[in-house]
Amino acid sequence: MSRATVARRIVTAAAYGGGGIGLLGGAAVGLLVAEAQLARRRVGGSDDVPPAADGLYGTAFDLLGAQRALLLGFLGDSTAAGQGVHRARQTPGALLASGLAAVAERPVELRNVALPGAKSDDLERQTSMLLADPDRTPDVCVIMIGANDVTGRMPLAQSVRHLSEAVSRLRAAGCEVVVGTCPDLGSVEPVGQPLRWLARRLSRQLAAAQTIAVVELGGRTVSLGDLLGPEFAANPRELFGPDNYHPSAEGYATAAMAVLPTLCASLGLWPQAEERPESRREGPLPVARAAARAAQQGGTEVAAASRGPWALLRHRRRRRVNAEDPEPTTTSPVGAAQGGDSTPGDEDGPEGGGHAHPEPVRPRT
Repeated sequence: MSRATVARRIVTAAAYGGGGIGLLGGAAVGLLVAEAQLARRRVGGSDDVPPAADGLYGTAFDLLGAQRALLLGFLGDSTAAGQGVHRARQTPGALLASGLAAVAERPVELRNVALPGAKSDDLERQTSMLLADPDRTPDVCVIMIGANDVTGRMPLAQSVRHLSEAVSRLRAAGCEVVVGTCPDLGSVEPVGQPLRWLARRLSRQLAAAQTIAVVELGGRTVSLGDLLGPEFAANPRELFGPDNYHPSAEGYATAAMAVLPTLCASLGLWPQAEERPESRREGPLPVARAAARAAQQGGTEVAAASRGPWALLRHRRRRRVNAEDPEPTTTSPVGAAQGGDSTPGDEDGPEGGGHAHPEPVRPRT
C-alpha cells in the first residue's frame, strides 16, 4: 500500500470517526515498549518553562501608528512554545513575528497559546483562547503539533480529526492557517532500531495525513520532516538542544527560516522575485501524492491548487531569520509558557543575514 493511500485512509477514518491503523503484533509491541523506555531515559526531556515572547514586533515600521498590527497566533506543543531555549527572541513565535514584520513592513502582534506536552486534543482549548475576543481574531495562525500524539500512541485518525476541527474553526473565523506538520521522530539521535524505524514511519504517516486534511480545508502546510532535514542530519549536536529532543536556538532559527516564506505567502506578502521556478518535483499533484512526497522532504510547502482536488508542491527560497532582537520588556497573560517572565541576558543569537528588528512591547488591546 502506497504512502499516499495510507494517508488518505487515515484522513477518511478521521472524517468518519474511525480509529487508527494497526501495524504490529503483540510481541513486536512489547519489544518497542522496551525500546521506548530506554530511549526516554537517554533523551531525558526538559521541565524548563519556555520564555514568554508575546508582544508587538516591528514597531519601527509604523512610527505614526497609522497601520493596524497584523495578529499572529501560535498554537501547538513544546516546539511551538519554544521549549529548550532561554531567550524569548529565540522562540519560533518571536522569530516568525519578527520576520513577518520585516517582510510586511508593518507591526506584528504575537499571541502564543501553545502548551508543552500538548497533543492534538488540546487544540480545541487553544483555539478557543485565540478566538475568545471577536475583535482580536488573528490574521494568520501557525500550528505545530503531532510529536506527542506519536509518542503518546494517540490513534492517527483521532489526531487528524482534532487538527481538522481546529483548522475549520480558525478558517471560519477568517484566519489564514499554516501547519508545521509532525516532525520525523526517527531523527532523534538516542532512539535505536527498531523503534527508530517505527517512529519515522508513524511520524511521516501522520504528517502526510495532516497535510491532506489541512490543504482540503484551505490551509497550507510546511513539512518539518527531520526538523528540516539536511541541516539537522548534518549537525545534530548543534541543532538539537541539551535534551537531544527539542531544537536548540540554531535549530529553531532553521525551522523558522523554512516556515517564514509560507507564512508570508498565506497573506499575499511573499515577493514574487523570490519565488523559485518550478522544477519537475514541484507543481500541481493530487493532494494525497503531494502530501506523501512532502512528508519525505523537510521544508516542503503544500497548498491547495486553484481548481480541482489538486495541491501545489513548492520548495520556496528560504530567508534567514535570526534571534538578534532584545527581549520583550513585558509579557501578556497568555504567553507561550502560560505565564512566567522571560530571562534577561546577553544579545547573542544565531548568526545570519536577517534583519535586525525593534524591541517588542506590550500587545495592543
